[in-house]
Amino acid sequence: MKIITTIKELQSELAIQKKSGKTVGFVPTMGYLHEGHLTLIKHARHENDLVVLSIFVNPIQFGPKEDLSTYPRDFERDRALAECENVDYLFYPSVEEMYPNKITVQAAVQQRTDVLCGKSRPGHFDGVATVITKLFNIVMPTKAYFGKKDAQQVAVIDGVIADFNFPIELVAVDTVRESDGLAKSSRNVNLQPEERKQAPVLFKSLKAAKAAINQGERNPDNIVSAIKEMISKESNGYIDYVEIYSYPELQPVERISGRVIIALAVKFTKVRLIDNLVINLDLEED
Repeated sequence: MKIITTIKELQSELAIQKKSGKTVGFVPTMGYLHEGHLTLIKHARHENDLVVLSIFVNPIQFGPKEDLSTYPRDFERDRALAECENVDYLFYPSVEEMYPNKITVQAAVQQRTDVLCGKSRPGHFDGVATVITKLFNIVMPTKAYFGKKDAQQVAVIDGVIADFNFPIELVAVDTVRESDGLAKSSRNVNLQPEERKQAPVLFKSLKAAKAAINQGERNPDNIVSAIKEMISKESNGYIDYVEIYSYPELQPVERISGRVIIALAVKFTKVRLIDNLVINLDLEED
């Protein structure tokens, strides 16, 4: 595995590899790798000749009151994990390398951002779309891998690829969970012990919602109310939102049908957790 810290060197390395026809799988992350990230890497390793992993905590997607300074970081641990997964190139740029000058052009996401996490994090997805556009232009992979846990991010990146005509295949990989159902996240380390015991109720409530839908419930308000009641009863977390939309369009639905996402966010003392289920009533769960 080769560690690269500059854009120029990575582009040069990949240009040589691509000339011989090699495919490139790209896994962009903000580091502090967990099993969810490793699953993405495994998918990329299986489907491509080369795997590029990036680790970059992107400052422009954090709001002024968000957790940029406390976001967990451990490069040596990440490096060892990436090496174990046979990553070919670990791209680890500094903020100065990615943003050497004041930004003159930044992406402004027009759709799929005024709901869910985007509603309470203005500008967040503009920052995500900007850094992803930069990374795509730097790596220009064959396939890019993202976890379904961040379903709104996947929807936004789907739009970036389509609107900017990137010749890149987006691969959305199922959420990786702890044995008790909690979605794996770098931020889980910030849960207090009692909160960690309560956190699995997020997925438990989503599974209960899915069961209700399978039994014929089609009123989104009833599903949302049931989820909120369960979370309030079984945790001390503050419910940021519980919402149901069409997916990936993220448009409101008056009746549950077709492909929908049931998504939620719950704030604990030092961390805000998100989770979701995407259900396709025309087929099986997606």
